[in-house]
Amino acid sequence: MKYISIASGSKGNCFIIKTQQETLMIDCGSTKTHLFNSFKKLDLKVSDIDALLITHNHNDHVAQIKHFTAVTTYSPVALTTGHETLIVEDQVFQVGETTITAIGLSHDSEITVGYIIDDSHEKLVYITDTGYVKETLLPRIANADYYIIESNHDPMMLMQTNRPYHLKARILSDNGHLCNQDSAIILSKVIGENTKEVLLAHISEEANTIGLALATVKNYLKDHVHFPQIKAAKQYEIVMGGSR
Repeated sequence: MKYISIASGSKGNCFIIKTQQETLMIDCGSTKTHLFNSFKKLDLKVSDIDALLITHNHNDHVAQIKHFTAVTTYSPVALTTGHETLIVEDQVFQVGETTITAIGLSHDSEITVGYIIDDSHEKLVYITDTGYVKETLLPRIANADYYIIESNHDPMMLMQTNRPYHLKARILSDNGHLCNQDSAIILSKVIGENTKEVLLAHISEEANTIGLALATVKNYLKDHVHFPQIKAAKQYEIVMGGSR
C-alpha cells in the first residue's frame, strides 16, 4: 500500500491511497490549481480514482467536489453535488478488493468520520479533524501498518496566536482538533509490530510547526518497543510513503 499527501492543513486536505488493486482518494480540499497540478505531477487522472472517501463537509475537505462527480463517492453527509453514497459510523464496505471501515470521530461538523483501509495485505488508519479518539476505538485501529493522524496544534502556541478566544476554545474542545501531545498518546496506545510509518497531518501553520509536531511525537514514543518512521504532511507539498 502507498499513500500520497497532496494537501494537508486548514487551507485544504487531499490524500491518495493506492492499494494493490485500487486507487482511493480521501477528501478533495485545496485549490483547483494545486490539486490538479499535483495530479499532473503524479501522472494521475480523475478517471484513475476508484472511489472518493469524504470525511466531513467543511470546505477545506470538499472545496473541489464538483470536479469529482463522475467518481464513486462515499460520504457521511449529503454533498452539494448530490452524487454521494451515504455511509454511517462503523459501516464496512468494499471498493474492489479493498475493505473500508468508517470510524466515528468528534468534530464541529454535522458528522465526521475517519477510515480504516485494508487490502488484506496491509492496513492504513486515517484520523484527522477530531477533538479526541474514543477508547473503544483503539483496539480496532491497533497495529496498523500505516497511520495518517492529526497533530494539529501546540496548545501554548495556539493560545499565543491572535485568534479570537472562541476559536481557540473550539480547537481545544472535544469537537476540535488533536494537539501534538494527544496524537502522541494515541499512537503510543495503538502502534505495534506491524506499524511501519506514521504521517502527522493537518498541522497548523499558526499554532504549530512541523518540527515541533515531529519532535513532540518522536520524544513521546522514543522508548516504545515499536518505533516506526514518523513523517509530516505539508499544506502545499506532495509527501509520499508506504510500500514502494
